[in-house]
Amino acid sequence: MLNKAVAASLPVIFAAAVLLGTPTSSPAAGETAAAPAAGAIPPLERIKATPKGQLKNPYQDSDKTVVEEGRKLFLRASCNGCHGGSGGGGMCPPLTNDTWVYGGDDDTLFRLVTEGSDALQKDGYHRIGKENVVGPMMPFGTIVKTDDDLWKIITFIRSNWRGSEANKFGDASKSATAAPVDVGKH
Repeated sequence: MLNKAVAASLPVIFAAAVLLGTPTSSPAAGETAAAPAAGAIPPLERIKATPKGQLKNPYQDSDKTVVEEGRKLFLRASCNGCHGGSGGGGMCPPLTNDTWVYGGDDDTLFRLVTEGSDALQKDGYHRIGKENVVGPMMPFGTIVKTDDDLWKIITFIRSNWRGSEANKFGDASKSATAAPVDVGKH
């Protein structure tokens, strides 16, 4: 369990990781910036336009090209600063095991990454899982530029799944509608 000093410093560490890890210029030599998919919009706009439970990832984690694009976006958005290079955990929960703190369905993951855990809870979502290392999830809705990019990041995370197949996509019925579970703050 995190001590209070470490837990209190997580937002500062996170902000530094984002500021230092978010590119401010063009892609590196040899890389090309991927054009957003037709109809791609900012993640915040997508969640405002879509009813709860209706967001569905258009990609499959068997698509190696999308997985690689998702990996690059995961690193570019500094997700690895908290969740490790392949989502296996670090100072924040792993994204590759059987525990989904808020739910593992596409809709919940998209909203969690976009809004962060505090806003997700205000929207009526409840913690349904518990991890030993849990801090508040910061919102990435303005850091990840398009919904298409966020779907690619989620596809990359799913491609690294190490838990049971039965839990890979969570249970959407538990995410927004389940009664709250007392598992502590954030």
